[in-house]
Amino acid sequence: MSFSKEKEERRRSLIGIILFVTYLVALMYVMFFAEMLGRTEVDREYSYNLQLFREIGRFIRHRDVLGMRIVFWNLGGNVLCFMPFGFCLPWLFKSLDRAHLAVLLSLYLSLLIELTQLFLRVGSFDVDDLLLNTLGGLAGFLCYRLWRRIRRRPV
Repeated sequence: MSFSKEKEERRRSLIGIILFVTYLVALMYVMFFAEMLGRTEVDREYSYNLQLFREIGRFIRHRDVLGMRIVFWNLGGNVLCFMPFGFCLPWLFKSLDRAHLAVLLSLYLSLLIELTQLFLRVGSFDVDDLLLNTLGGLAGFLCYRLWRRIRRRPV
């Protein structure tokens, strides 16, 4: 590898790490401090869900009352929030370029967030969020793989 290519590679890695850290900070803000999501309300009764598909089903059943925008942001937002995580892991760390690792690490990060919400009584602990966030990490990983395949094609 020539000196200029090596320098360009280091620059890209640094930019990737800065973007990844920025993403993680933004994710933590949304999960713990976003006022529009009710994260800072102190007098609100804390809730949790330990039954898989309970909240997903509730949002789908009551979509007419809640509105599709709320349903999308609750269900799709959890997936979308974890897509950058699944995309960045294999991009920044070549040793993590495996689907099962993207799934496991997305699950672990989501579990860490959900348990922190449980103990701090911010947001709510929800197993459906674990599922949706993990699916988001997998979707991000699949987008990374597609991006890498497209990038390697000869023009």
